[in-house]
Amino acid sequence: MTSPAREKKAEPEKKSEFILYLEGSAYDDALQGLVDWVRYLLLPVYGREPTSSAPWCSRWWEHPEAVAQLHALWMSWQDLTGPGSALSGPLNWHRDCLAHVMASLRDPSGPFAGCKKGSHRAKEAPTADDYGF
Repeated sequence: MTSPAREKKAEPEKKSEFILYLEGSAYDDALQGLVDWVRYLLLPVYGREPTSSAPWCSRWWEHPEAVAQLHALWMSWQDLTGPGSALSGPLNWHRDCLAHVMASLRDPSGPFAGCKKGSHRAKEAPTADDYGF
């Protein structure tokens, strides 16, 4: 005897909340939340003094790579330390997320290379030739 086929319930399409996929006011709102998190939590607790070997840009939001990495870091912060998260969540965030992102951003050849205290320097993105047959 065969069982009747079960109807699959359509799951609502989940839109990414990652900032690189947002536009307009949704992007602006996400960036404002990120700016607040960086200004009031990340930098006071985890920010280290900028040096030539560990640069930081006070206008970090003008660096798309920094926005992307910091937004991902913030999303993981919310996921791993928010209400209902496991007790080991903060440890996992420190171990798996924080150190890697901060090291990448503050690397001398990272997105803040050339930025100095009070001086932002926009970076030129590398180019790619057209692919063709």
